Amino acid sequence: MNEIERIFAPEGPLAAAVAGFRPRPMQLEMAQRIAKAIAGNLALVAEAGTGTGKTFAYLAPALLSGGKVIVSTGTKTLQDQLFNRDLPTLRNALKVGASIALLKGRANYVCPYHLERALSAGRLASREEAAHLRRIARFAERTKSGDKAECIDVPEDSGAWALATSTRENCLGQECPNVKDCFVLAARQNALLADVVVVNHHLFFADVMLKDEGMGELLPACNTIIFDEAHQLPEVAGLFFGESVSTSQIIELARDTKNEGIVAAKDYPALQDAAQALDKAARDLRLAVKGENLRLPAARLEAETEFRAALQGLADAVKELGRHLGTQAERGEGLANCLRRAQEMAQGLARWSGGQTEDAAGDAVVKWVEVYSQAMSLNLTPLDIAPIFQRQMEGHPRAWIFASATLAVGNNFSHYCGELGLAEADTAVWGSPFDYENNALLYSPLGMPDPNSALYQEAVAEAAWPAIRASGGRAFVLCTSLRAMRRIRELLQEKLTSEGLDLPLLMQGEGSRSELLERFRFLGNAILVASQSFWEGVDVRGEALSLVVIDKLPFAPPDDPVLSARIDRLRAAGRNPFMEYQLPRAVISMKQGSGRLIRDEDDRGVLMICDPRLTGKPYGKAIWRSLPPMRRTRDVADVENFFAQGREA
Repeated sequence: MNEIERIFAPEGPLAAAVAGFRPRPMQLEMAQRIAKAIAGNLALVAEAGTGTGKTFAYLAPALLSGGKVIVSTGTKTLQDQLFNRDLPTLRNALKVGASIALLKGRANYVCPYHLERALSAGRLASREEAAHLRRIARFAERTKSGDKAECIDVPEDSGAWALATSTRENCLGQECPNVKDCFVLAARQNALLADVVVVNHHLFFADVMLKDEGMGELLPACNTIIFDEAHQLPEVAGLFFGESVSTSQIIELARDTKNEGIVAAKDYPALQDAAQALDKAARDLRLAVKGENLRLPAARLEAETEFRAALQGLADAVKELGRHLGTQAERGEGLANCLRRAQEMAQGLARWSGGQTEDAAGDAVVKWVEVYSQAMSLNLTPLDIAPIFQRQMEGHPRAWIFASATLAVGNNFSHYCGELGLAEADTAVWGSPFDYENNALLYSPLGMPDPNSALYQEAVAEAAWPAIRASGGRAFVLCTSLRAMRRIRELLQEKLTSEGLDLPLLMQGEGSRSELLERFRFLGNAILVASQSFWEGVDVRGEALSLVVIDKLPFAPPDDPVLSARIDRLRAAGRNPFMEYQLPRAVISMKQGSGRLIRDEDDRGVLMICDPRLTGKPYGKAIWRSLPPMRRTRDVADVENFFAQGREA
C-alpha cells in the first residue's frame, strides 16, 4: 500500500481525524493522479463531481510533496475555509510539519497610513461611516493580521473600508512612513516563508500580470500550483490580461489627492479645486451613459456626442490635476504617489481613446465599456487568452493542477483546454458518488413559450408555482438576468398573496449574499429569487433547499461586446462559434447552477429547467447529458409525488 492509499484507507489517518469520513474510490483515484502530476511537473485538468471530496484529494498530495505549493481558489470564502479548517485538519492527521499561510489582496488588510490620513481629514459620507472608521482604528490596534474579515463589527461593504485600506495605485510601498506596521507586507513575508500558500484567482492574476501583491517573489520558488474552482479561470484571466480604467479609480485618485493635500499642501488650494474638478468629470462620464449593469461596445458610445465630450473632459481634468501635482509632489510621498497615478491614468485613457486593436505583445484586443449603477469602466480585453496564459506557464518547471466540479462537456475538455492553451495537459473526470437516480428529479415543463417571447417570465412563474407549492418553498429560483429576476419575484409575490401562503420571499440585492443565505437556511421554507451570483459557490445542505428552478439556459447574450468579438473571430477562422464556444460555456454554467441542489448524500430535490430548448433543440441533449444522472419527467404530477413521498419518508 503506498502513502496515498494509506491516507485514504478505511482505517487510515483521515478516517481517524475526520468525523463521518468514508473511503471513496473516486477521491483516492483523484489524489493518486494529482500526486503523479506533482511528481512529474505535469499539467492535469480534473473534473470531480459534488461529493467526491476533491479538496482533500488535492491537499493531501500537496502537503506530502515536500515542495512549495500555491493553492488558488475562486472565492475568499473557500480561501478562508481551506486555511482555517481543511489544511490544519489534514496537516494534523498526516502529522506533517508543512507551514501554511493565507494571502489576500491588499484591499483586505487595514492600511495604517491611509487609516491615519482618513481620521485626520475627517471627510466621511455619513455619521455611520465615521463610527465604522473609529471601530476599524480600534481593530487595527489589537489585530495581528489586519485582515478585515476578522473585524466583525464593521460591515464588509461599509464605505469606511475604502478609506482604511490601500489599493495598488495608492500604496506607497517602501516609501511609506508606516511601512514597519504594514499588514500587507507582513502577510507577504509569511507567504514567502510558508510551504503552502492559499490565495484566490484575482490575487494570482493581479500578481502575475502586475507583479504587485508578492506573487512575483512567490512564483519562482513554487513547485506546484493548484487551482480549485478552476472553471472561473478564463473569465478572471481575461480581466487581468487586459487593461481597464474605471471612474471608481479616478474618484479614488481625487479623494486621495484631497486628503494628501490637506496634510502636506494646505497652502495650495488650487490642488483641492483640481481634485474636485476631476471627481466631477468622472461622475459626468458615468452620467453620459444611460442605464446600468450594461456591457457595451466602444463604437456605440463613441458615436454619441455627449459621451465623447465627457471622455475628453475627463482626460483634460486628469492632465490638469497632474499639472498641479507636478508642482507639489516633492512635499510628500503621498502627493508623489498621486502624481504617478495621474500620469498612468492619462496614459490609460489615451490608449483606450486611440484606435487600439492589439496589446503590447501583439495579441488582439476588444474595446468595450461596462456600466454599473454608480460607476463605469473602459476596458481593453484580449480576444484569446490562451497564448498569454501559455507564456505564464513557461519557464520554471512545475505542476499545474486545474480542479472543479464543472470543466467538461460530457467527458470532453477541448473547450476548457483550448481557452487556456492546455493542449498538453492530462485530463480526468470523476462523477459524483451521490445517488441522483433515487434522490433527484429533472423536470422540464411542457408548453413553455419561446424564451425570447414578451411574456416568458409570466410563463416561468406560472409553471414554477405548482412545484414551489409542492415543495413548501425551500426553493432557489435562478434567473439569467436581473430584469427577469425582478419580474419573476413580483409574479411570485402575487401568487403568494392571492393564495394566502405564508412562505418568505427573498431576492438577491436585499442584503449581502452571506446574509441572504443565512436567512434562507434559518427560515427553512423560503423562496430565494436570484441571478448570477447565486449560480455557484453557494452551499445549502439539507431540506432548506429542495427545489432549484432555472428560468433559461444560461447562454451569454450574443450582443455582449467581448463575446460578439470572439464569435466574429471564430467565424472568420471558418469555425463554428456556437458549438465550439457558446454551447460549452452554457453547459459549464448550467452544471454550476444545477449543482446547488444536491450537496450531501442525504439531500433530495427537484431541478426544474423551464427553457423549452432543453428538449426541443438538438443541442439541448448536450446540456442534459452533462447534468448528473437524474430521473427525468415532463409531468408536474411527478414533482408533486416526489415531494409527497419525501414528507412520508
